[in-house]
Amino acid sequence: MDRRSFLLGTSTLALSQVLFGCGGNNQTQLKVKLLKGSIPGQIVNQFHKSLQQQVQLKFAPVEQIQDLFQQLQNWQQKPKSTDEQGWSRFIPFRQGQQTTDADLVTLGDYWLKAAIEQKLIQPLQEVQGNQLKQWSALDERWKKLVTRNDQGNLDTQGKVWGAPYRWGSTVIVYNRDKLRKLGWTPKDWSDLWRDEVQQRISLLNQPREVIGLVLKKLGKSYNTENLDQVPDLEKELQTLNRKVKLYSSNNYLEPLIMGDTWLAVGWSSDVLPVLGAYPQLGAVIPQSGTAIWADLWVRPAGIPRVTLSDQWIDFCWQPSTAKQISVLTKSNSPISTNIVASDIPKPLLSLLQSDGEVFDKSEFLLPLPPSAIKQYESLFAKIKV
Repeated sequence: MDRRSFLLGTSTLALSQVLFGCGGNNQTQLKVKLLKGSIPGQIVNQFHKSLQQQVQLKFAPVEQIQDLFQQLQNWQQKPKSTDEQGWSRFIPFRQGQQTTDADLVTLGDYWLKAAIEQKLIQPLQEVQGNQLKQWSALDERWKKLVTRNDQGNLDTQGKVWGAPYRWGSTVIVYNRDKLRKLGWTPKDWSDLWRDEVQQRISLLNQPREVIGLVLKKLGKSYNTENLDQVPDLEKELQTLNRKVKLYSSNNYLEPLIMGDTWLAVGWSSDVLPVLGAYPQLGAVIPQSGTAIWADLWVRPAGIPRVTLSDQWIDFCWQPSTAKQISVLTKSNSPISTNIVASDIPKPLLSLLQSDGEVFDKSEFLLPLPPSAIKQYESLFAKIKV
């Protein structure tokens, strides 16, 4: 799933390759590879100032989570190089160069099962040792998401494999100008089936997302394993497909801005940053519930644990820091924060102040058996023909 940061004309502080601290090779270091746009640069600066000892922080942003996953794979497949020095070691994806390991990496929850199965990451053992002081502040739902067995499946008796630091959801984004003439704005998934939006919708090019929203409309779960047992599913999908102008996971906002489409289904990480720049766009979380995603800190396999990584995770979970991450990156926090309406730009208010009832109806896209995944892919391909 190639969720990315679509930071178009936003005021979010961009974290380019950042180095805090200086000194020789013996100085304590924290090396982090993170999703671009998911942590504001000022947060790293605040963390550096909060530390009692002299340390070196090396934070390198990467464009897409898929690229971060591939880096995790590369680190396990290649011998580790120690002869490169300086900044060149932290430039992502230099052709012919060995990438350098990191102490922590951003990974999306959707990728967690594969990372565990392929032994790309290691458990956060410090949770069991109580070194992560803020772990107890997390709601049980987040703890359950990252507690898994060695096959990467949810298991309350399993180990903790990641630390969620922000989350978002799949939303409906729409062109206000076009829908104003029709006299309505979308509230739920069922609005995508309205007759007047024929060939005016774009959907994500993702079987789990598209089939999932139809399942949600039918009162079922995003994580339904046997699609053959859902009456009318294919019929509903065919009807929806006739409303669709394009399927895209990357380029669904541009046609909406231009007015070529009137409605789109997209990820909040793409949608929220552009709402302020394009007042003709509005967005809504469907009332019957939606899909949720989370960005997590994970530790690559074979990397010795450094105390600084524990401190960084705890720092991200402090309410004041969590609030800044949420407001500045236009995302939600797994930690309860004292965000009030005045902290949030008006267009984002309903999207960042979570409705508890809708949140309870929403779901993570959990791992499915290979046979179920084949069903989703096959049905998706069939209805798009």
